[in-house]
Amino acid sequence: MINPAHMPENPNLALDYEGKELQTIVLAGGCFWGTEAYMERVAGVAGTRVVYANGDPSYDKVSYEEVCTGRTGFAEAVEVEYDPEKISLNTLLEAFFKTIDPTVKNRQGNDVGSQYRTGIYYVNDLHRETIDRFIEEKQKEYSRPIVTEVEPLTNLFPAEDYHQKYLDKNPGGYCHVSFDTLSEHKDVEREPRTSFTVPSDEELKLKLNELQYNVTQRDYTEPPYRNEYDEVFKPGIYVDIVSEQPLFVSTDKYDSGCGWPAFSKPIDPDLLVEIKDTSHGMVRTEVRSKLADSHLGHVFNDGPVEAGGLRYCINSASLRFIPREDMIKEGYGDWIALVDEEAP
Repeated sequence: MINPAHMPENPNLALDYEGKELQTIVLAGGCFWGTEAYMERVAGVAGTRVVYANGDPSYDKVSYEEVCTGRTGFAEAVEVEYDPEKISLNTLLEAFFKTIDPTVKNRQGNDVGSQYRTGIYYVNDLHRETIDRFIEEKQKEYSRPIVTEVEPLTNLFPAEDYHQKYLDKNPGGYCHVSFDTLSEHKDVEREPRTSFTVPSDEELKLKLNELQYNVTQRDYTEPPYRNEYDEVFKPGIYVDIVSEQPLFVSTDKYDSGCGWPAFSKPIDPDLLVEIKDTSHGMVRTEVRSKLADSHLGHVFNDGPVEAGGLRYCINSASLRFIPREDMIKEGYGDWIALVDEEAP
């Protein structure tokens, strides 16, 4: 047993979450006393609540005593509210995985039973891809399969009052979690990206795959419909694959039917250069990134009138998409406001 009597101070008590648009995730990590005490101390977490999650849907109420029988299907879990401008979901999951052995089923620490299984229960469907990608990468660190459940949140009931913030009220109580790794989670202190550089040609050949290199450096065009971002419409930003400079935002992306990603406008017209293109027996306007001189695609005058009438037809291979939930982790927090703007 780990004695949590000297738990670290909670950094979130000094952070202001008033008016913030918070996200929610529910995490099951064994005895919820320790999981809550750890997660509420991860900087960027605005609030926590211990709950019983994802159990038998026939229950309209459940008690601790019932859950302890293992027959209700509910897991002891922690509802976590966090500020995505202070911490990314990916870093939050990294913190959670410091508290569990994800390769063990129905047991954590000294606690055994299905109510002590590990699980990630998401409320926002957009989080599923981030969670799956996280698990896929995390699996590389383990020789045994990760058995942590990943499911949408189906139901939950708040645990009894005496379980809430249990270790804050009973600092000598039982805990299966070590708090030694809390200082490792640093998204809230991340410095924003303020400058971008262009790699040398030798570096680009190592950084880019063949298609990305040919499109950006040799003005190739990738196949229509069979490219990475044509059908992607999740919140986030699109950066130049060469320089990593943000060029387009998801709120300006639309389905033009052309087979390539289409945007009604760039983040800033000064980030692009337009050049007359007479290749292939046509007269078109080529679009290149100003900083890296990457070939991006072409701009046409057949876009949605209500959004300005332009269609920036851009090769997926010229871009890298950064989902909104990963923007802080990757240093693009200053662009989140653009992602959150309503589309025209």
